[in-house]
Amino acid sequence: MSVAGAFEAVAGLLLVFFVPGYTVTKAMFPEWRIRGPSGLLRLLEIATLSFVLSVVLTVLVGYVLLVGTPSGFQAYWTSPVLEGALVVVALAAFLVAYFRGGFARVPPAVVPLEPSGGEEGAWELTRGLDRLGREERRLEHELRVRTAGEGPGIQARLDEVRARSAALRAEREGQYAQ
Repeated sequence: MSVAGAFEAVAGLLLVFFVPGYTVTKAMFPEWRIRGPSGLLRLLEIATLSFVLSVVLTVLVGYVLLVGTPSGFQAYWTSPVLEGALVVVALAAFLVAYFRGGFARVPPAVVPLEPSGGEEGAWELTRGLDRLGREERRLEHELRVRTAGEGPGIQARLDEVRARSAALRAEREGQYAQ
């Protein structure tokens, strides 16, 4: 194999298995950097995502070429249509990544998503309401099986549990309304 053939083979492998996925990864996650304490993990994430996305993009571009051309797509070694299409995809993703700051020395600031009202403490609220519901059912059962003399005390506790449950629901609805 000549030097030119080896260069073409390496360039083709990079184009099919790395470059489009890498540029799309940088476009989607411009803040990812391979520095700091989690640099090795981030490198592994970027490399894996780049490989997988490149393979997916190659398959998708090949399918579009197959369906989109009138005579069908024939993948001949002398016909660089697939490679040209992958270069176009990689350049478009590169431009998006560049303008989003994916290749800047300083990563762009990550804007944290603001939680909407009522998201904090949902698990605790659900557990509390479940606990109050069980207590309410237990007290209702106890009220049915007890004698008339014990009823008023059980009814007072049942009313108290129902009031706490209603207060929790009203408080939560108020948080959602904000």
